[in-house]
Amino acid sequence: MAKQAKKREPGADRILDAALALAGEMPWRRVTMEAIARESGASLGRVREQFPDKAAFLRAFMTRTDAAVMADHDFADASEPTRERLLDVILRRLDALSEHKAAVRSIVRDIGCDPASVLCSAPAFARSMAWSLEAAGVSASGPLGLLRVKGLAAIYLSALRIWLRDDTEDLSPTTAYLDRSLRRAERLIAFMDRGARRSRLSD
Repeated sequence: MAKQAKKREPGADRILDAALALAGEMPWRRVTMEAIARESGASLGRVREQFPDKAAFLRAFMTRTDAAVMADHDFADASEPTRERLLDVILRRLDALSEHKAAVRSIVRDIGCDPASVLCSAPAFARSMAWSLEAAGVSASGPLGLLRVKGLAAIYLSALRIWLRDDTEDLSPTTAYLDRSLRRAERLIAFMDRGARRSRLSD
């Protein structure tokens, strides 16, 4: 008797797409692993193999978004002011998310109810913010780099909530908010740098 061919299981990208499609249709907290398996055409075992928990979907989504942002990197932008480069990087990130905006809205709305997912996803989110800084020519290394990562994360998360309500074609409300926030951060960094220089001179 001929051996039956084993069904080819879908890959991680297809499973992630299925999870995001479901999140766009219902609250993220109601999206089950079984529903994701059914939507993607994968076995439940395959879903578990690729995504051992729901936080793994968030990490994979961030990694995919990072890749899209870095793929559009233009070395010619190195001559632009840092604030303009950061603005461009964040807008590219939001553009990469736009295809799954309904899913992002669902996840953001429900993520506060799942502290475990927040905790497990935090390192991946920090890496995303670090790479955003590096893509703008700003070092994310060392103690100062950590402060920059935290500062950019706060700006990005605030902007994300503006973006979720922004239905304009050119994202002018989101862009204006980001520009104001980055200008404030720029002034704060300049003030801190002046204070540090004065402290060194007085020693």
